[in-house]
Parts: sequence; structure tokens; C-alpha cells
Amino acid sequence: MDVFRLSSDSAVSGHTLSVPRVIPREQHNLSRKQVSRGALRVLYGLKDAGFRACLVGGAVRDLLLGRQPKDFDVATDATPEEVKKLFRNCRLIGRRFRLAHVVFGPEIVEVATFRGTGEGDASGDRHVVDGRILRDNVWGTIEEDALRRDFRVNAMYYDIADFSVLDYVGGIEDLEQRRLRLIGDPATRYREDPVRMLRAARLAAKLGFTIDPAAAAPFAELGPLLADAPPARLFDECQKMFLAGYGLASFRMLVEYDLLRHLFPGTARALAHDGSGGLRALVERGLAGTDARVADGRPVTPAFLFAVLLWGEVVVLAGKAQDEGVARSLAWQRAAHRVMSEQGKRVAIPRRFGYAIEEIWALQPRFAERSRKRVFRLLAHPRFRAAYDFLLLRSGESEELREAGEWWTQAQSVPPDELSTVLAPKTSAARPGDAADKPRRRRRRRGGKGRKPAAPPSGPQP
Repeated sequence: MDVFRLSSDSAVSGHTLSVPRVIPREQHNLSRKQVSRGALRVLYGLKDAGFRACLVGGAVRDLLLGRQPKDFDVATDATPEEVKKLFRNCRLIGRRFRLAHVVFGPEIVEVATFRGTGEGDASGDRHVVDGRILRDNVWGTIEEDALRRDFRVNAMYYDIADFSVLDYVGGIEDLEQRRLRLIGDPATRYREDPVRMLRAARLAAKLGFTIDPAAAAPFAELGPLLADAPPARLFDECQKMFLAGYGLASFRMLVEYDLLRHLFPGTARALAHDGSGGLRALVERGLAGTDARVADGRPVTPAFLFAVLLWGEVVVLAGKAQDEGVARSLAWQRAAHRVMSEQGKRVAIPRRFGYAIEEIWALQPRFAERSRKRVFRLLAHPRFRAAYDFLLLRSGESEELREAGEWWTQAQSVPPDELSTVLAPKTSAARPGDAADKPRRRRRRRGGKGRKPAAPPSGPQP
């Protein structure tokens, strides 16, 4: 999409520009009407106080592409403390990267001070270990700030002073070519922050861009660095990738560039042994369904997403345990614990989601049990709906699962007093070890500690 009215001789090279490419208001499609009220209040508040203020990053990128940004970030030459003095509704956050959050009801406008390169500045608060930036709070100019950003398409500024777009690194060219390129040496930038590899895959999926070969080349060598990223940060990145409406495209990007094994090692192993392709089809159906829910404005939960992504390994482990004679419930419990424990080393899944994931898995074998008592018990389970949706997702695996999905769909539409008309005469065949799951009859003990003594027989005693 051509969103710029530029002459052919205005193209820039792939090198960093010494002066910005200035696109005046009449030559771009970005308008203040598209910017949130909170962001405009911050921009004008900083400008009126004598500071430079620009909309920056993904908001500028998306608006130039004709997309509506999810949030708006501001860059300024004011320090975080100066921003806080201007806005009473401001709080300062972060130690690794000092930021100001200005709160307007449900909207949070993130304000960052222009960062410098740190070269020759011994007083700055910048800490680098083995090429990885652990802390970066060195302030600089807007030109330096542009060089500190990751991708060229994320380093454009909308200046509220004259409504122009400023491009210091060739981001406009990448937008026109629908290509993702890093600013600086890709290997160095990935070592600074390995999560940038995941961001490259996510942005390419979201925007429908291609990743420049030079930006993708270090993935094979530096992918293992993702194992050192904070698991909590990787959980946040997973939500951005899979719960924002382009999860299927993100998954395919991770598979294409062999990054999935660094984020979901168990899933990658299961897919490697998925000769029939059934597991990958299930994962893609689940992600496509999640994308559709996001598009329709319906709620989505990380629990269902992770249950789908990790299903391949847990079902194999549970099946092996049952084949060895372990009771079904115990086999699923052990398999779920093992899978969740391993995954937690890479991605920190909060326990509230972990419990839901394990319940969704544990309920799957119970859909084969159709005795009256167990049907009512399962229908009343608080996690029934999520488990039922998961069953429908699996229905493409076999005719038996398809029939089970249809049966439980019908069971939900039948009044409770008529449910016996659709009940199966007996439950499906159990796997080895299932007998241990059946409730045992309580035997009445005669006598014993703690019991009342038997009443003496009536009639005369000898």
C-alpha cells in the first residue's frame, strides 16, 4: 500500500542516515484524529512545557500502514522525574529501563526519555554483561534514541510540533518494501536482547512482512540464548504472539525459523515425531480458533492456548504410563506435572492458568464415560466448557472423537430429566490401569477401635 506521496529520487539507502528524512504533514497519512486523547494530552503537555515530544514506535508504524494501534508511546527529551512533575497522574516504573506511565482511566501512555548510545559517558546508568544490556538509563538525543531502537520500522517519530514524520534509519523504505530489518549488526542486537528474535517473528506475522535474510541469519546460532531470558518476560511475549489475533501466523513463523524449540521444547519434540501431521493440524486449528475469537471481540484465555500447544507431549506421556499399568488419573497427573514443570523453566505460566490447563487435560478421558452419574458430574464441572471445546478441537483426530463430540453436544441440549434417552448403555472400554479409578465400596467393619460395642442380645443371660 502506497501511503506516501514521494518522488522517486527521495529513496534512501539501507545505511543509517546522518540527517533525518523529514516527511511533512501533507505527504503522509498520519492524523491527530487517529491518536488517543491521552497520548495527545501528554504530547501537548510536554510541548507546552518546553520539551520535545514525539509519538514513536509501533503506533507511528501502524498508523502509516493504515492500522489502528493498540497503544501509544511517547518519546521526549524530558527526564522521567520531569515528566512526573508535569503530570499528577504519572508513576515511574522500571529499573532496567526507567519509564514514566501517565494514566488516563483505562489508558496508559508510556513515556520514554531519549536514550543515548552510552559511548564515552562514564556517568550514565548502563550495565552490559557479555553483550547483553541489563540496564540502560543513559539519556541522549533523538538521533541517538533512533539508533538504540530495534527494527527500522519502529524507529520513526511523529513530531507534535509540526506534525511531520522523522525517519533517521530508513524505516519508510522498509514499510514500502514490507520488510523487517534491524538497526545495526543483527548478531550484536540479538545478544543485547535475545527476545528480539521472537519480536522479529511476531512483527513479521502481525504485519505480513518478510524478515530480511541478514536479520534471520543469526537465529540458528543465537536461538539458544532465549533459554537465559526471564521466563516471566517470555510469558508476556507468548501472549502478544498468540492472543492478539495473529497466533497462527506467529506459530508458523516460529516453526519456519526453528525458534519454537527454544520456547516450547516439548511441543517441538512432539511435532518432530508427528508423522501423520495430526498434532500440527490440531495446534493450528486451536490457534485459528483463537484468532477468530479475537477478531470477533470474544474473550480468550492463555489456559486454553497452552493446553493446545503442550497437548502433544502430555498425551504421549500419559499413554505410556497407562500402558505400564499406572492408574489413569495418576498417569495424567504425573504427565501433566512433568510437562508443566519442564515448560515452566522456559515460560513462567501463572498457577491460576496452570491449574486450568491440567484440568482441561484430565477431563478428556472422562468424555468416554457415559454412565448417568458421571455424565451429570462432568456437566457440572466448572471447567467443563473449556474441556468440551478442547474435545471438539480434537474431534478431527478420529471417528470415535467426532462421535463423542456430537454426543456431548446433544447431551447439553437435552433437559436433565430426559438425559437418560441419550445415555449409552455402558461406558467405553477402559485402558489398562483404569480399574483402579473405580470407586470402591465401603465395607462395614465389625467392631474395631473407635466403634460402639455391639448391643447385648435381648433375653435372659446365662
